Parts: sequence; structure tokens; C-alpha cells
Amino acid sequence: MKKILVVIALSSSVLFACNNKAKEEAALKQQQAEKQLAIKAVKDSLRLDSFRKAEVAKVEQEKEAKHQAELAAARRTSSSRSYASSGGGSSSAYGGTQPTAKKKGWSDAAKGAVIGGAAGAVGGALIDKKKGRGAIIGGLVGAGGGYLIGRGEDRKSGRVQPKN
Repeated sequence: MKKILVVIALSSSVLFACNNKAKEEAALKQQQAEKQLAIKAVKDSLRLDSFRKAEVAKVEQEKEAKHQAELAAARRTSSSRSYASSGGGSSSAYGGTQPTAKKKGWSDAAKGAVIGGAAGAVGGALIDKKKGRGAIIGGLVGAGGGYLIGRGEDRKSGRVQPKN
């Protein structure tokens, strides 16, 4: 009877050991498959990033070429004006000064006012029980604060001359 129990115990332990080994192998295969998927995902994202960088570089290069063409055209028009105003072929007294490029787009003050107004409106609506009143007051306060901050940035960048 003891021998039978020992044989059954040994056989069951061998079966359990084999079963655990199969589970370990399956888990290892699963981990390797997950690693492969992760590597593939990283490679794909790197490939997409390189395409995006190439597109951005191409756009920047086109902008630079356009800017250079505008500067060359401005130089040509300013040099023809200086010859005409100075009486023909004599050179201008100012030398070849380059015209200053006009700043285009929104000023920092305008951007600050819009962003501050939107944030203030949302904040005011969330804080006040009467949503409309809170949104209006918050929007006005936020727009004013954003304008002041943006105006300071405009002064630092030289877009607006500081008051003397």
C-alpha cells in the first residue's frame, strides 16, 4: 500500500511538473510575441516621425525661399526708388538700406485677449451659480488680463514701441 501511494505521488508530481513547464513555455512565447509587437510599433512611429520631420523641413525651406524672393523684390524696388529720387544714376545718400519686413498675423496682445477671454468665460461659468453672468464677467476679466500680458510680450519683441 505504501509503495502504491509513493508511486502515485511521484507520478502526479511528474505530471504537474510537465504541466507547469508547458505553461512556462506558453508564457515565454507570449512575452516574445508582445516584445515583437512593441518593437514593430516603435519602428513604425519612428518612420512616421521621420516623414513628418521631412515634411516640416520642406515647408520651412519653401517659406525661406519665398521670404528670400520677397526680400530680393523689395531690394529691387527700393534701389529703383532711390535712383529715381536722387536724380538719375547717382547713388543714394543712405546707402543700400534694407526695408523692414512687415509683421503679419495676430499680435501677442490679441492672442492673449482671446485666450484669456475664453479661459475666463469657462472659469466664470464653472464658479458662478448663474452661468451666463459668470461667463460674461470671467470672459471680460480674462480678456483684459490676457491683453495686458500679451501687450507686454509685444513690447519685449519690438512689435510695439514702449511709451516714453
